[in-house]
Amino acid sequence: MTGLNRCPWCGTDELYVRYHDEEWGIPVHDDKKHFEFLVLESAQAGLSWLTILRKRENYRKAYDGFDVEKVARYDENKINELLQNSGIIRNRRKIEASINNARQFLKVQKEFGSFDNYIWSFVDYKPVVNCWENIHQLPARSELSDRVSKDLKSRGFKFLGSTIIYAHLQATGLINDHLVSCFRYNEIKTSL
Repeated sequence: MTGLNRCPWCGTDELYVRYHDEEWGIPVHDDKKHFEFLVLESAQAGLSWLTILRKRENYRKAYDGFDVEKVARYDENKINELLQNSGIIRNRRKIEASINNARQFLKVQKEFGSFDNYIWSFVDYKPVVNCWENIHQLPARSELSDRVSKDLKSRGFKFLGSTIIYAHLQATGLINDHLVSCFRYNEIKTSL
């Protein structure tokens, strides 16, 4: 995949490049994937995304394949087990937030039929396509991520501020933030 023009944030690390090329920004309509990204993105707070990507498989094992119903039932024993797992970020607040968020996620599914219906309603079920020319134009948050974060917090979600939610919206394709010069920009835009 050399010679392709990519967003510069992915650098040359093979895992990061593969994530950029095959996953980032593609519209997600799968609740399990949404839940996975919410857990990983809240774990990433204060760390690099590459650190989390390198631990992703460990998270999948530790979090029962991101089965939201199982995670929602985690108790103090499971929290202690996760705190001993060197394959994930061992931060009690982040772990507790992920369990709390699983419980809130189930409530959203019940109310809206799916988390996907809920989250995509913020963009009228159509991705926001930005036209950034350089990496310095990309915001860390937006009015949209402010609204989604505020709504999630009102529903009892934790550790999901506007910056984390903006990352979620980018990763799951609600926002196309590939640079216009990136080969993925038009591929994703024309696939919508």
